[in-house]
Amino acid sequence: MNKSSAYNVIGLMSGTSLDGVDIAFCRFSYNQNKWTYKIKVAETIQYDRKWLQRLQNTEKTSALDFAVTDHKYGHYLGSLVRSFINKYRANPDFIASHGHTIFHQPENGLTAQIGNGAAIAAECGIPVICDFRSKDVALGGQGAPLVPIGDELLFSQYSLCLNLGGFANISFCRKNKRMAYDICPVNIVMNMLSQKLGKRYDAGGTLARKGKINGLLLKQLNSLSYYKQKPPKSLGKEWVLAAILPILKRSGVNPFDLLRTYTEHAAMQIEEGCEVSAKNNGPLLITGGGVYNNFLIERIKAHCSNRIIIPDKNTIEFKEALIFAFLGVLRWRNEINCLRSVTGAAADNIGGCIYL
Repeated sequence: MNKSSAYNVIGLMSGTSLDGVDIAFCRFSYNQNKWTYKIKVAETIQYDRKWLQRLQNTEKTSALDFAVTDHKYGHYLGSLVRSFINKYRANPDFIASHGHTIFHQPENGLTAQIGNGAAIAAECGIPVICDFRSKDVALGGQGAPLVPIGDELLFSQYSLCLNLGGFANISFCRKNKRMAYDICPVNIVMNMLSQKLGKRYDAGGTLARKGKINGLLLKQLNSLSYYKQKPPKSLGKEWVLAAILPILKRSGVNPFDLLRTYTEHAAMQIEEGCEVSAKNNGPLLITGGGVYNNFLIERIKAHCSNRIIIPDKNTIEFKEALIFAFLGVLRWRNEINCLRSVTGAAADNIGGCIYL
C-alpha cells in the first residue's frame, strides 16, 4: 500500500457503558515526523431498546446466537456509517472499527469484539479495518488499552491522559516508554446503579451528590486485589460482575449512598493512578463521557494535585473514536499500533484485520 501523508478515516467506537455508537470522520496528516489530526464531523447514535438489550445479553447466549449477533451488528454498524456518509457527504479512505466488546479475558487468551468487518464493508463498499486486539492477546498481552499509542503520537503535550468511560484508564510516558492500564470501573457501574433509581445514567452526578459515603463499603472496594496488581493490567465486564457487584449487593446500602460511595472510590483510585503513573504534577487531560459527571470531576480535583485539562466537546466525546481511526491509519501503513510496554505482549505488534 502507498504511504500517503494524509488520510480521511471514519472511526467507530462502542464502549462498555453502552452510551451508543461514536462515529468520527477524521483527517490525519504526517509532516516532518509529526502527526496532526482534525475531527471534521462526529456524532453519537444512541442504541434503541432492542440493541441495548441484545448487547447487554449477548454474553449469556449460545455460540450460534453470538455469531448471528456479530454479523447483524456488523450490518447495523455499516448502515449507520452509510447514513453518516450521506448526511455529511464524507469521503473516507477507509473505516476503522473497534466493535463492541462482549468478552475480554486475556488471562484465557481471549478477547471478542462483535461487529463483523466483512458485514460493515459489504454495507458501505469501503475498506474496513477491525479486530485490533486479537493479535496482542495472541502474543500474551492484555489486548488493552490500545489508545496509548494515540496519546503518544497525537496528545504528547499532556503528562497524563485519563479516559472516563465504562472504565477509567490512564496513559503516560516513563523512561521514554509509553505505559497505560485500566484503573477501575466507572460508568459501567454508575450507570447500573443509576438505573435502579429510574435513570439511564447519573446526569451531572446529581444522584451521587444526594448520598452519603459508607465507610465500610468504601474500604471493601478499595481493598480489591486488582488495585494492588502492577501494570500491565486491564479490566472487562466479567470482572465487574464477579468482583464489584457482589460487594455492592451484600452491603445493603441504599442506591444514593451506593452512588456516592462508588464515586468516591473511583476518585480515590484515579488519584492513586495519577500518583503512581507520572510521579509529577504535569497537566492531566481528561476525556470520555465521565467528564460530564460534574460531581465525579469535583471529587477527582479534590484528590488529585495535577492541573486538570478539560478539552473541547469533540475531543471529550470522540477521542477514542479518533484514536481508533488513527490505529487504522497505522495498520494501513503496516506500522506498529500496539505497544508491548502497555499491554505486556511478547512484542510490539500491528493489530487489525482489513476487509477490502
